[in-house]
Amino acid sequence: MPSELSAPPVFRRAVVALSGHPNGQRLIRLVAELAKPYKAELIGVHVVEIDWSMPLDMDLAGRSDEIQQVLDVAEGTAEAAGVQLESVLLQARDVGAALVDEAVEREADLLVVGLAYRTKFGGDFAIGKTIPYILKNAPCAVWVVREPIPEETS
Repeated sequence: MPSELSAPPVFRRAVVALSGHPNGQRLIRLVAELAKPYKAELIGVHVVEIDWSMPLDMDLAGRSDEIQQVLDVAEGTAEAAGVQLESVLLQARDVGAALVDEAVEREADLLVVGLAYRTKFGGDFAIGKTIPYILKNAPCAVWVVREPIPEETS
């Protein structure tokens, strides 16, 4: 009898953070492969952070080809993996809060975020502020998918 730990994780609705980072396609393929057998719903959310000095209702996102490309690539990657991904574009003051709010509103049981491998000045690994906020505040399961450490080129 298979143990609960060896069984693949089951979810019915996942919010997937879309950033446009190359790791994003890996993240979508991973979630899509796990979602397919359960016909889970995938919602890809790209958040454009609006500076406090600008009005929140400024239409920055709707006019950007680069942002539309992030959504199109995510949908195409999911489709190639055999699942549908609904893409959502949000403008917000804080990316982490917007993702948690979307997960709550959609009643998601999973929130998936990517993490680029970055280092701060001095070489320490940097995680930023968005992921700690999500880990602290998301009411559902959270997966953080970090990209592989880049190989040093000599």
